[in-house]
Amino acid sequence: MHAQASDREAADALVDAAAAALATGSGELLRQVLGQLPVGVGLLDPDLRWQYVNAAFAQVTGLRPAELVGRPVADTPQAAVAHTLRLVLADGRPREAVAGGQRARYQRLELAGRAAGLIAVLLEGAEPEDGGRHELEQARARLAMLHAASGRIGTTLDVDTTCVELAEFTVPGLADLAVVEMLPAESVERGGATAPGPARLRRSAVACTPVLRPRLDPLARPGESVRHREASAAARSLAAGRAVSANLLTEDELAGPAANAGDLEAYRAAGIDSVLAVPLTARGRVIGVLSLARLRGSSLGFTEDDVFLVEDLADRAAVSIDNARRYAHSQGIALELQRALLAEPGNPHPNLDLASRYLASGTTSVVGGDWYETVRLPFGRTLLVIGDVMGHGVEAAVDMSNYRSMLRYVAAMDLPPHRILRQLDALISEDEASRPATCLLALADPGRGRWTFSSAGHLPPALIVADRRTELVPVPTGPPLGTGFGGYEQSTRDLLPEQTLLLYTDGLVERRGEDIDTSLARLADLRLPAAGPLDRLLDAALQGLIPQVAEDDVALLAARVRRR
Repeated sequence: MHAQASDREAADALVDAAAAALATGSGELLRQVLGQLPVGVGLLDPDLRWQYVNAAFAQVTGLRPAELVGRPVADTPQAAVAHTLRLVLADGRPREAVAGGQRARYQRLELAGRAAGLIAVLLEGAEPEDGGRHELEQARARLAMLHAASGRIGTTLDVDTTCVELAEFTVPGLADLAVVEMLPAESVERGGATAPGPARLRRSAVACTPVLRPRLDPLARPGESVRHREASAAARSLAAGRAVSANLLTEDELAGPAANAGDLEAYRAAGIDSVLAVPLTARGRVIGVLSLARLRGSSLGFTEDDVFLVEDLADRAAVSIDNARRYAHSQGIALELQRALLAEPGNPHPNLDLASRYLASGTTSVVGGDWYETVRLPFGRTLLVIGDVMGHGVEAAVDMSNYRSMLRYVAAMDLPPHRILRQLDALISEDEASRPATCLLALADPGRGRWTFSSAGHLPPALIVADRRTELVPVPTGPPLGTGFGGYEQSTRDLLPEQTLLLYTDGLVERRGEDIDTSLARLADLRLPAAGPLDRLLDAALQGLIPQVAEDDVALLAARVRRR
């Protein structure tokens, strides 16, 4: 026992030195660091090929370095531990195993956070473990890998990203090539049943070891639709609802599990000889399939333990993929609801050109409370409205729809803008469940050449004129609608033919942790096209102010007097 403990301490001390030697790729440094050690030490690369063994390793095992270096472990007397080595690569947990009558401790070497290979250190005592201890070790290995998977798979609610995480997790620890494919939505709704004939799947992710990358050109890429032959491993796995494996195949036999001619060509070029297909099942429904493949000589094929482990991994990953799929489905429904509620604004007078835009948030629920509206009034006037109900979700969108209906009703009375806000505030505040909302009214009166503005807690409008800085029009700001406080005022401004008015919600300018004055200054500094189509102006505003993923919903409404 003391001797084994001493060996383990020596093994721990060697890891840093071996990693540094492996990083340089210098055989001389490897010999200096490891060559004179009395402990048997060997190094393997991520493809489980022996890269180095010292003299003590060769003496104890009776194997010459020439019999090991450069060869896959599966082609050597250590083939029995290939499965254990893949587990160590996958989850980084050191393990002990017996091969060729010698016990060794295997540990993952990491460089820059990535697996660079394994170090094998021979230990004293080669007694084989009893069956119960072996089963316990297998159970611990399975739990360790599943625990590692839970932290790396399902980090987002994006289906393709989750599929990529699953594929990359399995390489190189469990396979040299991994492919994740998803069933069409209609097949999932039928409980995973595919239409008669070849199964059609969407290839969502492909991962492989670096050595395979140049050989996989014929393989269908992520995003492509793949027709699987009925005899392919993936199709049979989907039909049976269980894992299907084919091990140590010849090139001719590879035609059986391959999906199609392209995949078969890639398998042969890569030197694949073992394939495993496992269905992705979540909540009782098959949603896709995980296919793994190993290179010829890298292992003795997928063992029963491999299959059990991959099935457990696939079951857990399938739940994450299904969560992302359901989220995308609900987002699609929510977007349709938003579009239905946020209909195109009413027709203005012919003397006014309008353009509007709505951009959903990329970080919260698609359904929000941002809205815009136009109301056509007598004597060539048009009332422009933009508002933002506080909060997100269906409830905010429903309140938004109610407020728009109230606005149309009140605006039909042809009241001044500040009195329209007063009436809206009184109506909304009668319902205690209603959410507060900001609102800005802009009454366009081209006949008199005048804008009239009134604000309920909303950001100021912007006036764009060619060759001038964007002007933020100061408007007296009253409390948000629904507070019942009233106290709204209005201001006027000359309406000129060369002006373009831009109304917007806070999502266009506000950023977390930033002062609102800084946000508004960014808009004022932005040179927007004052001439040309209004849609071009809206595109420029969004491109100039919105990050790649919008932090909040954005509504825009632009207006310009139409020249006669």
